[in-house]
Amino acid sequence: MSKSIKEFSLHYDSINESNTFSSGDIVEGRVVLEVTKEIKVDSFFVKLTGDAHVSWTEGSGDDETTYSDHERYFKLKQYFIQESLKKGESEKNTTLVDGETYGPVIMPGSHVFPFRFQLPQQNMPPSFKGFHGWVKYVLTVKLSRPWKSTSSTHTELNFVLRNDGTNDHLLQPQSGTQDKKMKLFGSGKMSMNVTAEKTGYMQGETIKVFVDIDNSSSRDVKLKYSLRQQQTFIAGRRTKRAYKDIVKETRDRIPSGEKSKFIVDMTLPHDLNVTIENCRILKVQYELKVYLDVSFASDPEVKFPVVILPAEQQCPPWQGPPGGFQPYPPPQPNLVPYPGELPPPPAGLYPNLYDPTVLPYPEAAAGVYPNPNPHAIQPGFQPAPSAPVYDPNQSTKESTPNMPY
Repeated sequence: MSKSIKEFSLHYDSINESNTFSSGDIVEGRVVLEVTKEIKVDSFFVKLTGDAHVSWTEGSGDDETTYSDHERYFKLKQYFIQESLKKGESEKNTTLVDGETYGPVIMPGSHVFPFRFQLPQQNMPPSFKGFHGWVKYVLTVKLSRPWKSTSSTHTELNFVLRNDGTNDHLLQPQSGTQDKKMKLFGSGKMSMNVTAEKTGYMQGETIKVFVDIDNSSSRDVKLKYSLRQQQTFIAGRRTKRAYKDIVKETRDRIPSGEKSKFIVDMTLPHDLNVTIENCRILKVQYELKVYLDVSFASDPEVKFPVVILPAEQQCPPWQGPPGGFQPYPPPQPNLVPYPGELPPPPAGLYPNLYDPTVLPYPEAAAGVYPNPNPHAIQPGFQPAPSAPVYDPNQSTKESTPNMPY
């Protein structure tokens, strides 16, 4: 970082307790820039992008080949300062978002630049990081100055799919049967009937499986089961797969000539990656396998597909204050809260706020008052930092047209 730039940071407001975002959600935040002396700026912007990428290498030496592919879902950009020659110009595959713009000179001190984006209402895969690829949603801010290296910083958003409750087909049970007749190293046969309650499970939920075993063979067997994640990466006509065991366990031995019934419970991790099917270059799928371990023989097995769904949000996405989103208010002097306290609202921000201490008011004698704060701060909202907003009197308001995606 340059000696003239003391702080250059990027912050966004969470909208729920899990700090996640979904299609259509609003992403609001601010860039804090503190400079020790006057600086001249060519370009200063913040952007929000959604991308998927895969890459892997096969072979070695002269035969080594790298396969890769990339998919972009959107690119949103808001300028704070833009080169005068490029103002009003469109940018390829970029949606320009209107916002407050400022002059090319930034005076010494700490300045706050607010931004606001809305995630596209489209079917996009959730955030993911795998063996040979990823899906990322990234906020990036860049500051370019004449004859100076570009300053930039970024932060990732955790994008999740909405659990809209339209997956009724995933509630249907699954059943399978497998028989095995012993030929070598034994005689008789064994059979296994497996039933899973359903196909789709939310993160943190418990998979319950019922297993009915009839071991009429001369061999003892063991019940085993596993839940495996399969990651598939696609680049052109090439495909690369990787596997990860989520659950792998062994249950009791079933002696020769006995019948046994088991109830298998598998609790899914709360942070388990959800199933990804809506990405062209990357897939995440799950398979449940229940099998009998038979020494020196092939194992009879039953396999089911499993779909992992996003867990329900702990609180609904914030829809903004009453009456819609208001302009980002400049921090007020002498209103810095003590730790754990929220600042009082700026004067005039809520002109109709009722003060129950002022009489007369109907039923006041009985101690009955209306809600004194109908505009209570919504969950996830965070007060603005105490740094002053960049002085708009030293700048001009510019409007940048929205461009189609």
